[in-house]
Amino acid sequence: MTDENRKMLERINAYAENTLGEIDPQKVPVSVQLEQLRPVMEEIAAEKDMSLEDVFILYMDLQSEASCATNEKLKDSLRDINNGFDGGSPLLFR
Repeated sequence: MTDENRKMLERINAYAENTLGEIDPQKVPVSVQLEQLRPVMEEIAAEKDMSLEDVFILYMDLQSEASCATNEKLKDSLRDINNGFDGGSPLLFR
């Protein structure tokens, strides 16, 4: 992920944090969540001379990439814990 993409992702996520607040993403439809992010995505689209759809697609790709990276870090952390674990059942991660 480039620095420019990372900054864009951080900007959208910060906006989401302020706008969406404490909603339960499992209960609120994704379409409603994305509609709340529309203003910041429109700003970014105008600044970068991109279509709103392209910004949306890029955001989803970057969010997936960030999620995978976080998941890998968690797996590595659990692997380290399990390697130092003496006896009993290890922690499992799927």
